[in-house]
Amino acid sequence: MLASLHVKNLALIDEEEIVFSKGLNILSGETGAGKSIILGALHLSLGDKIPKDILRNPEEEAFVEAVYLINDENTKEELRRLGVEPYDDEVIMSRKITESRSVGKINGEMVPAAKMKEVGDILLDIYGQKEHQSLLSKSKHMEMLDEFAKSEIGSLKEDIGAAYGTYRALDEEYKEAKSKDTSKEKEIILLDYEINEIEAANLTLGEDEELEKEYRSLSNYSRTMEYYQRAHEMMAGEEGVSDILSSAISSIRHIESIDEKAPQLLSMLNDADSIIADFNRELSSYMDDSSFDPARFNQVEMRLNEINRLKDKYGPSIESILSALKERQDKKAKYESFDEYLADLKNKLDGAQNHLEELCSSLSDIRHKNALVLSKKMQIAMADLNFLKADFEMEFTRLDHYTAGGFDDGQFLICTNPGEPLRPLKDIASGGEMSRIMLAIKTVLAAGDDIDTLIFDEIDAGISGRTAQAVSEKLAVVAKDHQVICITHLPQIAAMADAHFLIEKNVSEGHTISGIQKLLEEDTVSELSRMLGGSQITEAVLSNAAEMKKLAKEFKAK
Repeated sequence: MLASLHVKNLALIDEEEIVFSKGLNILSGETGAGKSIILGALHLSLGDKIPKDILRNPEEEAFVEAVYLINDENTKEELRRLGVEPYDDEVIMSRKITESRSVGKINGEMVPAAKMKEVGDILLDIYGQKEHQSLLSKSKHMEMLDEFAKSEIGSLKEDIGAAYGTYRALDEEYKEAKSKDTSKEKEIILLDYEINEIEAANLTLGEDEELEKEYRSLSNYSRTMEYYQRAHEMMAGEEGVSDILSSAISSIRHIESIDEKAPQLLSMLNDADSIIADFNRELSSYMDDSSFDPARFNQVEMRLNEINRLKDKYGPSIESILSALKERQDKKAKYESFDEYLADLKNKLDGAQNHLEELCSSLSDIRHKNALVLSKKMQIAMADLNFLKADFEMEFTRLDHYTAGGFDDGQFLICTNPGEPLRPLKDIASGGEMSRIMLAIKTVLAAGDDIDTLIFDEIDAGISGRTAQAVSEKLAVVAKDHQVICITHLPQIAAMADAHFLIEKNVSEGHTISGIQKLLEEDTVSELSRMLGGSQITEAVLSNAAEMKKLAKEFKAK
C-alpha cells in the first residue's frame, strides 16, 4: 500500500506530507484547491514526463517521495525480478526536479524514469479521465480480458510471441527465396566468379602482415644502405674513428713507461679499439650480404595490391575474406539444391504456422470462456452501480493474420437501456457511464489482482443522487481488500472514507499555497456539509451530513 507521499515546491504546494491509511482514502476540496497536484505528484514519482512550470519556486528544487509498504510475497518477487529489493518491507520512490534536470531514485539508488514506471505498474493503478477514455480502444478491451484470465493464460502469450517470431522469420525467408527462384542461375554465376576469385588468391592467415613487413624493409633498402655506408666511412675510412684511435694508442704508448696512469688509459683505448674493430667487421659483413632484389620487391608489391583489392571487396582482413568465401560457398550449395531447400523451407514454415495456430487457438478458447465469466461478473457489478437491466458481452472476430498476441480481435458490447440492442461501448457510453463502467471493470479485475493500491480520479464525473451512492458503496467494497485513494467532489462518496483529507488554498505572504490536512471525525461532517450545501451551511445541512456519515458507517459494517 501507499504509506505516505511527501511533496515539496510543486505547483501550489510549498511542502506537505500525506500519511495514507488502509481502506478508502478520500481527497476533497474546492475546485482549484490543488487536488490534481497530488495525483500529478504521484505520477512524477512514477517517472512520468515533467510538465512545464511545475516548480513553485524555479530557483529551488522540487521533491516528490512516495513510500510503499510491501507485505505480499508475489509483489516482492515481481519487484526482485526488476532488481528492486524491499527493505524492511518498504520501497521508497523519490524524484528531485530542477529547471534543467530530474533525478529519480528507488530505495536511494539512481534509476531511469522507465525503471520507475515499471516498478510503479506493480505497486499501484491510477484511473483518471485518460484511463476512462482508454475504454474506447478495442485493444484495451483485449488487455483487460487477458488480465482477467491471466492465471489460466499463464505463459501462453509468451509462447505465442516466440512462435510468432519464428513464423515471421521463416515466412520472410520463404518469400525472399521464392522471389529469387527465377534469378538463381544468375546468382550462381556471380557466386562462381566470386568464389573462384578468392580461391585463386590462395590466401593464408597472417600473410598480409608478413608481406607488409617485408615491403617496408624493401622500400627502405636504398635509404638504409646509404646511412650504413656513412657510418662505415666514419668508423673505418681514412681519418675515420679507427685511424684516430690508432694514433691515440700510439701516442699513449710513448709515455707508458714514464707515467703510472698511462697503462690504465692505454688499456681502455685498446678495449675501445677492439669493440670498434668488431663493429666494423659486423657492419661490413652485413652490407656485403645485403642486396636489393627488384623482382622480389615487385612481387611483394603486386601480392599486397591483390590482397588489398580483395579486402576492399570482401572485408577488412584475410579472415573476413575467407569468411566471405565460406558464405558464398554455402549459398552456392543452397542454390544448387534450391528446389530441395525451398521444399524444406516450406515444410518448416507450415510446421511453424501449425504450431502457432494451435497456440493461438488455445488462447482464443481461454479468452472466449473467460469472456463469458467476465460478462456475467460485469453485469452484476454494473447493476450494483445503478445500471438498470444492463447487458454486457464481448464480441470476437478473427484477424486475417497472426500477431504476437494471437489471432483474436475483440471489443466490449453494452446495452444500458432495456430493449435496445448491444452496441460497441464507444458508441453509447456517456462520460458518467464511462466512469462507472471503468469502476465496474476494476472491481471485477481487482478480485484477482496483486496490485494493492488503486487510485481513482474523476470517478464521479457526470453522476449524482442514487448513482453516486451506488458508486460510493462499490468503492467501499473494493476498499475492503485494497487500499483505495479517491479524489471526489461528491459527498456520497466522501462519506464512505476511512481516512478523509482536505485540500485547501490559503494566501501566505502574498502567495497562494495549497495545504493538506487529515480530518478528524467531527471535521469530516463539516466538510460533507460544505460539499452538500456550498457556502450556506445550515443546521439541516449539518444534520444531513451527519446522517450520511452514519449510514456510510453502517454500510461498511455489514
